[in-house]
Amino acid sequence: MTDFNTQVIEEFRANAGKVGGPFEGAPILLLTTTGARSGHTRTNPMMYRDGEGGVRYVFASKAGAPTNPDWYHNLLANPRVTVEVGESTYEATAVPVEGPERDRIYAKHADLYPGFREYQEKTERVIPVVALYPVA
Repeated sequence: MTDFNTQVIEEFRANAGKVGGPFEGAPILLLTTTGARSGHTRTNPMMYRDGEGGVRYVFASKAGAPTNPDWYHNLLANPRVTVEVGESTYEATAVPVEGPERDRIYAKHADLYPGFREYQEKTERVIPVVALYPVA
């Protein structure tokens, strides 16, 4: 984990999900995945978008890099994840969203946060959108 991510995670947990710096005011959650090969858990801070019925969406942008982030590969192998939002922590099932639904969700997010539009323009891959469904 990078020093930057470690600092964001510590600040998030110390301040009920509120962070400063480049994420100040943005909807942030912590996503914990299980390594596809290692089996170790990894936690990553990321922006999210609320959907209907308790689902949340995260975006595997990696700032427009040519490859998907490691956390995305991990959740494909192990879709059971832990989500932290504010002071709440819950288990969820991660499911990639595809086709027109993915395009609609990503476009709405990019309208609110234009950096995500720039990320998609920077890369030839389609940036994955992942739905996080709470486990009952």
